[in-house]
Order: sequence, then structure tokens, then C-alpha cells
Amino acid sequence: MDNVTSLWALDVPPEDPVSLNDYARADIYTVRQAATRLGIGAGLAYELIRAGEIPAKRLGRRWVVPRELFHAWLNEMPKGA
Repeated sequence: MDNVTSLWALDVPPEDPVSLNDYARADIYTVRQAATRLGIGAGLAYELIRAGEIPAKRLGRRWVVPRELFHAWLNEMPKGA
């Protein structure tokens, strides 16, 4: 038991608090996250990605939406579209 405690103490010193804010924000959205931000369903989001409408990249069998490309694409959309 002492080995576990001592190894844990090496990883996170007690004087160094850890918070979720200490971690960098993810650089990608999942398709569901992108769909939520657009106010559409995941099925339609996948259709738009496959059609090339929403900027996305294939990562293995998954689709991911790069955050910067997604926001640039949104900013380029005409108003009221």
C-alpha cells in the first residue's frame, strides 16, 4: 500500500492543485457536439459532413470536426442562411 501512495505522491504533489481548467481545450468537436452547436440532429450532421458541407476529417472510422475550421466555416456563412 505504501508503494501506491508514494507513486501517487510523485505524480501530483499535494501543494499543486489540479483543476479541469488546467487542461487545454480540445481542438476538435465530435459530430454530435457540432450538431448541437448548429441546432440539428446527428443524422443530418453526418449527411452534411459526407456531402462536404460541414468541414470534417476522417480519423480512422470516426469523423471529427476541427474547432477552428468549424468556426471559420460558420463565420463565412451568409447571414440568415
